[in-house]
Amino acid sequence: MKVKDCMCHEVAYLTPDSTVQDCAKLMCNKHIGCIPICDTNQKIVGLVTDRDVLLRSIACEKDAKTTLVSDIMTCKVCCCSPEEEIKKAEETMSNEQIRRLPVVDENNKIVGIITLGDLCNSKNVNTVDVCETLENICGCQDKNAE
Repeated sequence: MKVKDCMCHEVAYLTPDSTVQDCAKLMCNKHIGCIPICDTNQKIVGLVTDRDVLLRSIACEKDAKTTLVSDIMTCKVCCCSPEEEIKKAEETMSNEQIRRLPVVDENNKIVGIITLGDLCNSKNVNTVDVCETLENICGCQDKNAE
């Protein structure tokens, strides 16, 4: 199964000059916990999670109305291709300990996003693989059990 068969095709994104408040409002309105940050050509340049808003903005007492998402975003963003096999995307999520993986085309343009929730909701994804991915993301596997 390919990523394109499981990913969300409608992706809300912001530009680097958007404020943290804009980001938080978009997350609230769309009921999502992650916003890709894209340039004017829809090429991904960063990623902001709800955790970033909390830890890199609120906890640091930054003004959400004036602080730009470019000041709190993660710049090194792991991505995948829509043609990539789901298993490879799960491996990336496991290795990088991330729950959301932007999907980009050959020009690095955002075309979707695949989340741990998407994997859980897909009838064609192996449940055991998803559980292993979650264990790896959370770091909750028992390292002493052997």
